[in-house]
Amino acid sequence: MPRITLPDGSERQYEAAVSGAEIAMSIGKSLARDAVAVRVDGALWDLTRTIEQDATVEIVTRESDDGLEILRHDAAHVLAEAVKELWPETQVTIGPAIDNGFYYDFARAEAFTDADLETIESRMKEIVDRDEAIEREVWEPDKAIEFFRGIGEEYKAEIIESIPAGEDLTLYRQGEFIDLCRGPHLTSTGQLGKAFKLTHVSGAYWRGDAKNEMLQRIYGTAWSNDKQLRKHLHMLEEADKRDHRRLAKVMDLFHFQEEAPGAVFWHPKGWTLFQTLIGFMREKQNAAGYQEINTPEIVALSLWEASGHWETFGDSMFTTKTVDGRTYAIKPMNCPGHVQVFKQGITSYRDLPYRLAEFGKCHRYEPSGALHGMMRVRAFTQDDAHIFCTPEQITEESIAVCNLILEIYRNFGFDDVRIKYADRPDVRVGDDAVWDQAEAALIEALDVSGLAYTHNPGEGAFYGPKIEFVLRDAIGRDWQCGTLQVDLNMPGRLGATYIGEDGEKHLPVMLHRAIFGSLERFIGILIEHHAGNLPLWLAPVQVKILTITSDADDYAAEVATELRQAGLRVETDLRNEKIAYKVREHSIAKVPVQLAVGQRELENGTVAMRRLGSKKQQVMALGEAISALKSEVDSHGLSD
Repeated sequence: MPRITLPDGSERQYEAAVSGAEIAMSIGKSLARDAVAVRVDGALWDLTRTIEQDATVEIVTRESDDGLEILRHDAAHVLAEAVKELWPETQVTIGPAIDNGFYYDFARAEAFTDADLETIESRMKEIVDRDEAIEREVWEPDKAIEFFRGIGEEYKAEIIESIPAGEDLTLYRQGEFIDLCRGPHLTSTGQLGKAFKLTHVSGAYWRGDAKNEMLQRIYGTAWSNDKQLRKHLHMLEEADKRDHRRLAKVMDLFHFQEEAPGAVFWHPKGWTLFQTLIGFMREKQNAAGYQEINTPEIVALSLWEASGHWETFGDSMFTTKTVDGRTYAIKPMNCPGHVQVFKQGITSYRDLPYRLAEFGKCHRYEPSGALHGMMRVRAFTQDDAHIFCTPEQITEESIAVCNLILEIYRNFGFDDVRIKYADRPDVRVGDDAVWDQAEAALIEALDVSGLAYTHNPGEGAFYGPKIEFVLRDAIGRDWQCGTLQVDLNMPGRLGATYIGEDGEKHLPVMLHRAIFGSLERFIGILIEHHAGNLPLWLAPVQVKILTITSDADDYAAEVATELRQAGLRVETDLRNEKIAYKVREHSIAKVPVQLAVGQRELENGTVAMRRLGSKKQQVMALGEAISALKSEVDSHGLSD
């Protein structure tokens, strides 16, 4: 007679063992219809599994985050079943749910085509219509290995062989298809619905190891209803239009090429944008009391061993050995170098906090398949800063960092910022008492700042708790950019100390702070957020002067000179082309302001101003136009 405790604290007594489906039905038909799984004492179970003892139970619905993940996992299984029916010789490997969808990796001699994806998706919908029961089975490992080898599924057999002895081995059967999986799953394929879409195919190494064979990964997206699916597909279409790589060609900003994978070739306009970001950040940091430094890009391997980075990130670091036999590494991050600067001379508690900032060039080896334009590169520039302080100063410094980060994001048009707080993980360094102090300081900083945040328990770095800043862009995508991390580990490993008020040596607390994160990635995010229509103060070319007739060429040159003297970035277009052609061409290139000048403007000392995206133009006195544009640039687009 199990006693079931529900999330609201109410209890229900059942005469015999009861399933999640039966509990949902006893609560209400609507809940039973929406239920996809059940959480029993914190663990997710299939609705059909029986609960034989007293337990705390929560019904998981298809609209919840857990429910949506289960739907996507089931979509991956239905995908695998469809592929096996269409091409029985194909081997299935691994197929998890991921953000916004799912994928499954297949071993197949022939490459999947776009036409194949349409065929597979059609078969998936047939499987949904069959409404096949999904049944959980517990197998002995040896029997399961024999079974999968017997049907030619060598990858599944290899996975089972890697599972530690003593763990339950569960398989799920739907129709003629059976797959290795921990679950939970829906009760039938019909419960999945048809709010899914296969999107693309890519390559993927078996178990993510480049030494292994290449598989084919089919991606899809799945949602709880058609409305959500349509919304997501629209977002994907919009994202394709905003793709920073496509817009970079139109705007002539940068390019990539095979000779330097994951590294950016900046064009003049792109480099102007890059330097504008650095200039803006430099101004903000100087005002906030940071001192800018620069540290070597290549450092002896011994420093990375001492800092702990070699052990943790060694596989992602570029190294080189010189003729004298000494090994060096190209830095993947800036923090060990900043500790070396801090260590020069004797630091007193009176000198703290000590704020160091660097626009440091870093390199990390990313697998070629993971590279994605500016969003995932191998060579990047971090707007890194490290604040050395006493434990008592953590809260005050953290508040200042949070305020600075949010202020800067507003300047770039990001008003929707999500904040996540992550505390101590199971595997960590440092005493619990120090962790208590660091976590309390970060929480106090968030509370004093009045910032709303979510809690990610156990997701902190191994050396300290952290705050993450997630930007939501114009089409609803989230980008994790800024971070504030409390480091209780590295200063001690690298011998950094300060003299306290008691005259003794103490270990400083090290706050890691990034706002852009990677400048390259942030620029990619900016371009896509604004669809290339960058704010005036950021645009590489802020004003384009277009002549209507050749008689106005000299006047156009005078206008350009006055605009440049006011600090604006200006180009002229004196070509013998129709004004409509010029306007269209520079609109496509995303120039925010166009000033047309002809005989009338020459005689009156005016310009005809047209803003990007507007079909209207405004005739203004030249001085008035310059004043308005300069004021907009100087305010970085923010009104008083």
